[in-house]
Amino acid sequence: MSLRLATFNIENLLSRFDFSGFRNQLKQDRVLRLFDVRSESEYQRLEEARTIAHTDDTRQMSALAIADCDADILCLQEADNMAALQAFEYGYLFRMAGNGYRQKYLIEGNDSRGIDVAVLMREATRDGQEIECLEVKSHAALTYEDLDLFNDELALTNRPRDRIFKRDCLEVDLKIGGRPLALYVVHFKSMGPARDGLDGRQATMAIRAAEARAVRHVIENRFGRGHTADKMFAICGDMNDYQEKVLILGDRRNGYDFVPFEEEMSALDVLSHDRFVENPMSKRPVLDRWTLFHSRGPEERHLCQLDYIWLSPALARRNAGSIPEIVRAGQPYRTIFPAGQEVDRYPRTGWDRPKASDHCPVVMTLDI
Repeated sequence: MSLRLATFNIENLLSRFDFSGFRNQLKQDRVLRLFDVRSESEYQRLEEARTIAHTDDTRQMSALAIADCDADILCLQEADNMAALQAFEYGYLFRMAGNGYRQKYLIEGNDSRGIDVAVLMREATRDGQEIECLEVKSHAALTYEDLDLFNDELALTNRPRDRIFKRDCLEVDLKIGGRPLALYVVHFKSMGPARDGLDGRQATMAIRAAEARAVRHVIENRFGRGHTADKMFAICGDMNDYQEKVLILGDRRNGYDFVPFEEEMSALDVLSHDRFVENPMSKRPVLDRWTLFHSRGPEERHLCQLDYIWLSPALARRNAGSIPEIVRAGQPYRTIFPAGQEVDRYPRTGWDRPKASDHCPVVMTLDI
């Protein structure tokens, strides 16, 4: 019995316009920076026109990336609300790709921008096994105090009663052809700006580490601490952290070198250090595990894995021969691919945009 499971940060699947750039230049789109916009009402009209102009191409590419996953269950990050999800599923996935998802689940979480995690499921797998959703539970209300996770590092930017998950941990209890499977869909805290001499990743790591501990707590609370290894579950989503990266050296004229680099510390160590869950992406070659290209100019460029399908030990053992697939055709042309990994981009892909997303979908065929 096989299941196609995918995760994808679709990036800003919004049903509203963002006018904050008129008062905050850090949030102003680069196109509008070229023009002298003198009033907020004029800015709003231009923002609406700009957004509408490039959204259709972007969402066509997002739909193509999802179609290439051909997943029975799709875990999404950065969906605005159920209305936006339904409009995208019907107008793009169903009308354009020919296959939609009848079952959709989204619960509003904690993100100040309103971007949430969601799960889309077919009614049956490709081999005809019924996909039955028994329960969907949000853990957005959990606080540091609830789980006794508050510490000195968190105290720099948080309070004990603050919510742990900056979006949510969505727990989805399933039966696939009568067999149990639990999914935990997350989108961890993003890497913010540098602070107190630390880069953005280090400055926000304590928050992501607490989120990882909270995910473990939720799973251990359900199955029992020390009794999770033989259970069938997966953790899916954008973790906004990595344990290794591929540094990109050189330039377009002289060529590029790709240098693997292991991080001394990662928030994800909370999940992996004792094999609580396993990252099947490690079966791919070290230069070919990335799901995102990061660049802040020629001095800071790397490839890394931010998007994960973590498998419980039992699920990993059952799928020892299965290797995750990464869909990279929606990447913009600015993404620097190691030799041999180049793909044909989707039609009308731009240098930086339009694109399916900065993130690549990850998909696995699992025997459950």
